[in-house]
Amino acid sequence: MICGSNGQLGWDCIRVFGADNEIFPFSRTQLDITDAHEVETTVAQVMPHVLINCAAFTQVDQCETKKETAFKINTLGPEYLAKACARHRATLVHVSTDYVFDGERELPLAWSEADEPHPVSVYGQSKLEGEQRIVKAWEHHIIVRTAWLYGAHGNNFLKTMLRLTLANPEKEFKVVNDQYGSPTWSLRLALQMERLVKEEGRGVYHATAEGYCSWYELAVFFLKEMEVPHNLIPCTTAEYPTPTSRPFNSILENKRLKQENIHHMTGWRHGVEQFVSRFRNELLEAARPEIQ
Repeated sequence: MICGSNGQLGWDCIRVFGADNEIFPFSRTQLDITDAHEVETTVAQVMPHVLINCAAFTQVDQCETKKETAFKINTLGPEYLAKACARHRATLVHVSTDYVFDGERELPLAWSEADEPHPVSVYGQSKLEGEQRIVKAWEHHIIVRTAWLYGAHGNNFLKTMLRLTLANPEKEFKVVNDQYGSPTWSLRLALQMERLVKEEGRGVYHATAEGYCSWYELAVFFLKEMEVPHNLIPCTTAEYPTPTSRPFNSILENKRLKQENIHHMTGWRHGVEQFVSRFRNELLEAARPEIQ
């Protein structure tokens, strides 16, 4: 059973897990995870062996102004899912975020699963509390923290940069060059999650691409791979203010995956190259209607 099946990670999870399993996908319109009764009824009907929760309120800036909604979706929803999984003996796989950390760590040091979380945004706080409620509710859980996701389905940073650049070929766009993380392809993450389920992993795991870069470096590398000319200009966080404080250092260390010899994540450049190799034409086609 997959919640949030219409997002970019949910979309890839359907394809990965669907190869060898019967899949029951639920978009947010098909299942409201903030409705405890609806969650219990649905899980009781499906009776899944594994429930994957990709549903989340991920609009970081909106979380600051819609705090109640953020905590309902990112905290209460996971708790309801965990309690339903406990009643029906299903393993819960829940997706969390680098935002549970404050990002204040010297480069190139990364955050491991053993580090104490300290979120500084409503989004990070709501996601961390969601993790904590899962832990209390049901021991058969896998919490996967990831970061900087992109994929073929849904909206993401890479698609935005492609759309803006194609629509305004001569225009200069400022891109932040002093925030660092590990761009992670949602398909690769889905494959890693499948391995965790097969190996019956338990607890919290970090799962991002290996290596790190800035948003500017990522955008430049992606557009180069796409063979799209650009006029991107590096800027500082101070030059591009947002309502939410963004982590300076979002680099996660996949320590437990490596310790347990189930690590399937690859370098971030390799991921972007594979992504472009597979979806270049579709990405260009999707961006073009908006500039005609």
